[in-house]
Amino acid sequence: MSASRVRALSIAGTDPTGGAGVQADLKSFAAHGAYGMAVVTALVAQNTRGVRAVHVPEPSFLRAQLDAVGDDVTVDAVKIGMLATAAVAREVGAWLDRERAAGRRPVVVLDPVMVATSGDRLLTHDGEAQVRALVDRADLVTPNLPELAVLLDEPVSRTWPDALDQARRLARRSGTTVLVKGGHLSGPTSPDAVVGPDGSADVVEAPRVTSTSTHGTGCSLSAALAALAPVRAGWTQAAREAKQWLTGAIAAGEALCVGSGHGPVDHLHHLPALAARPFSAEVGGLVDEVTDRCLDGAFLRALADGTLPADRFATYVQQDALYLEAYARVLARVSQLASSTQAQAFFARGAAECLEVERRLHEERLARAGALPAAGPSRVTTAYVDHLLAVAAGGSYAELVAAVLPCYWVYAQVGERLRAVPGEGHPYGDWLATYGDPGFAELTRQACALLDDAARTQDVGGRRRMRRAFEVSCEHEVAFFAQADPPTAPADGPVAGHDREPATVA
Repeated sequence: MSASRVRALSIAGTDPTGGAGVQADLKSFAAHGAYGMAVVTALVAQNTRGVRAVHVPEPSFLRAQLDAVGDDVTVDAVKIGMLATAAVAREVGAWLDRERAAGRRPVVVLDPVMVATSGDRLLTHDGEAQVRALVDRADLVTPNLPELAVLLDEPVSRTWPDALDQARRLARRSGTTVLVKGGHLSGPTSPDAVVGPDGSADVVEAPRVTSTSTHGTGCSLSAALAALAPVRAGWTQAAREAKQWLTGAIAAGEALCVGSGHGPVDHLHHLPALAARPFSAEVGGLVDEVTDRCLDGAFLRALADGTLPADRFATYVQQDALYLEAYARVLARVSQLASSTQAQAFFARGAAECLEVERRLHEERLARAGALPAAGPSRVTTAYVDHLLAVAAGGSYAELVAAVLPCYWVYAQVGERLRAVPGEGHPYGDWLATYGDPGFAELTRQACALLDDAARTQDVGGRRRMRRAFEVSCEHEVAFFAQADPPTAPADGPVAGHDREPATVA
């Protein structure tokens, strides 16, 4: 039976703060779907500010660890990191030779760890020759520019063309593919290149991220490459995926708030649902607060006790009809962007129902109110619609779902509170009953479930944008009710939270 996951082994030193070494390797393996194992070469007392002490166990204990794995587990990929001494490097090389003599040939990625991000040296001088010998046994070696210079015993390259020339020389000399990393150079992009023994070079670029979260980047990248190599078509494809992942991990690293020096990257940044609360739980308290503010407003208080002047109610119904006409277009856009048939059908039905409600509003309530002056959307209505249209034009599906949800959710909670208010003869009893309709409450629960589904695919930045869209819509809900306050308050009260330019939906 073939393995369901790549079985990847890290041979490296430790980092008690978790950002580098075997701890980082295991996280990288897991982030790329591999089953991770680890053999420890050195115990390193370090944190984000630097290395304090290094203890290297006897090579015989390293051999015992390696044999314990090799005698029992088929290893698909090996990532070799910190080796610390020449004796350790020789022991690892001997184990690789024994594995190959037994007919086992895992993919080998060598990260020639020599100097930590903090500047601390992690390899003895006599160990350099042994690491050079390991380059010949590897399938891929991943040096940064200072490490590339040590492997060739040359000065450090100062330009990208010089770095490519050095990588070609190392690849040709060793017969091993080289991933040369240009992170030490300056410029808007951070180039890497997969350089083959034949001199070919496939450049892989990504935007340069300004961040202090660079601890363990080399460890994490090489481990990701080891995890991907057995299941990708070649080193270039694996490098593109790993680099894209690492760029996001660096960008998200500072949010971890680990350490006061060079912090770690966020290895699981692409899996935002891990340990994250459902988005609806995250914003539920905000909806409760907004519902209270709406119910405390003069319009809903007067509506509930029956004292609301008929002309103010007619004005509200008129603006509601205009809003729902635009809201239906936005819901149709949500349906277009949705990837699941369930979400597509839900929001398409919502759009059709909004148009039907708008038609009934005109036919029933506005007809009862008699002839009203022709009116377009108020400033408040326009602001709310412009916000929704702007999100629809430039936001993601998840952001747009967040923007349309307060209309469902606040309406449903207001209805729950007002459902038992009207008695016989209440002038607005039929209207209040529609607020508390159990069918609409069920639709709101379904909409919240779709909101949570959309949030599961978002990274930290995506969830932040979702929350902002949601918060702005909540403020517009408060302002929308307030615009119909009885004459003691301005009819077109302040527009809170409107910070987007008008837009249209295709």
